[in-house]
Amino acid sequence: QVQLVESGGGLVQPGGSLRLSCAASGSIFGISAMAWYRQAPGKQRELVAIIITGGNTNYADSVKGRFTISRDNAKNTVNLQMNSLKPEDTAVYYCSYHVITGRHYWGQGTQVTVSS
Repeated sequence: QVQLVESGGGLVQPGGSLRLSCAASGSIFGISAMAWYRQAPGKQRELVAIIITGGNTNYADSVKGRFTISRDNAKNTVNLQMNSLKPEDTAVYYCSYHVITGRHYWGQGTQVTVSS
């Protein structure tokens, strides 16, 4: 069974940067979009950034100008560069691959903590 594996989370001070990466353990066909979500304690999971096959991107208002999503189509990997991190960015971050059938694949999540 295909699994998504995230890496790059950790503890960072406010104003710092982190880069998250996500890779699939096997082949996934028909990927239409790759995305990053996050879930903070006591809150619902929210979409942070998404990149579709053609390269168009969309971001949550709260991260625009600070986060950048990118993908490597040949390797089926997706990255999230996070700059100027704030304490409110603290959450578990999940990558997700959307396929044309409507199915979403999910990673196990990686913790990002922004604290001094």
